[in-house]
Amino acid sequence: MKSIFVGVDVSKCTLDFCVIEPEKTTYHKIKNKEDAISKLFKRIGEIGLEVFICMENTGYYNFNLYEVLKGIDFKTYVVDPKHIKRSIGLVRGKNDKVDAKRIAVFIERNYQDFECWQPVSESVKALKILLSQRRSKIKQRRGLKQQLSDLKNVAFNKSTKRLIKISEKGIKEINGHIREIETLIKEEIKADFKLHKEIERIKTIPGIGDITAWMIAIKTDGFSRLTDPRKLACFAGVVPFEQQSGSSLKTKPRVSKMADMQLKTVLQMAAMRAVRMENELQYYYLRKVDEGKNKMSVLNAVRNKLLHIAMALIKNKTYYKNRLELS
Repeated sequence: MKSIFVGVDVSKCTLDFCVIEPEKTTYHKIKNKEDAISKLFKRIGEIGLEVFICMENTGYYNFNLYEVLKGIDFKTYVVDPKHIKRSIGLVRGKNDKVDAKRIAVFIERNYQDFECWQPVSESVKALKILLSQRRSKIKQRRGLKQQLSDLKNVAFNKSTKRLIKISEKGIKEINGHIREIETLIKEEIKADFKLHKEIERIKTIPGIGDITAWMIAIKTDGFSRLTDPRKLACFAGVVPFEQQSGSSLKTKPRVSKMADMQLKTVLQMAAMRAVRMENELQYYYLRKVDEGKNKMSVLNAVRNKLLHIAMALIKNKTYYKNRLELS
């Protein structure tokens, strides 16, 4: 059966479409607004062929597309930009039109290898925005703290001392903003009974607190995708891979740099907390270190275990029980 393949290059204000039909290829540039998207999709749907549409994951710039696609019977794919970039080979130059065509060609060749996108709940969508804003505020605070540290080393008159007070005031204000955002996050989670229950479930695991649980929730779209712990661990970059080719190249298994760094970072903090608490993971960590294993390698194994335990609890609808306490 003949099909239509659509590639979308997403930006804040505009969307570039490449529509590959059986007989021709067309390009469209429209505003990133729901009404403009609906009009174009209506025209594409009137052609009467099966439609495959693909876009890169660019955060909440995609949200207008998602809203329209919820009510349209298109097979939709949201792909990591790194996946497309590494698949197109050696290329020179780029622009929005070219990028849209590359995305369309990519999904035409590879749609069998991907799962279709599914709409997420309003709670998960809100969580993604709120956590993005929280990360932005933390980044701002980090910058102000660095400025404050530098200023304290060079303070020599009233002006520089005044700058120190301004920076301290700014940090205090941002701390207040972060607390308000975290309050909003908790309110959104409580409003969704199922999501709240699943998050509370994985928070029973040693080392996993609010931030780690929230991050796992949004990266799995509310525990609806990447529920296979092996796939989730690979996505998070905590699975070591071997590098081997013939007899000239053979290295120890190492984690890949192609990972979701946000999830990987919070898992690192969770693993460090877990091994400081009295539980099975601490016992495992100390045993492996005593055997001579590299501490960072063992800590990575703990990160992997955290994800496996979390997905097992979600699957079995149960809570973590520390077997050291039961024995």
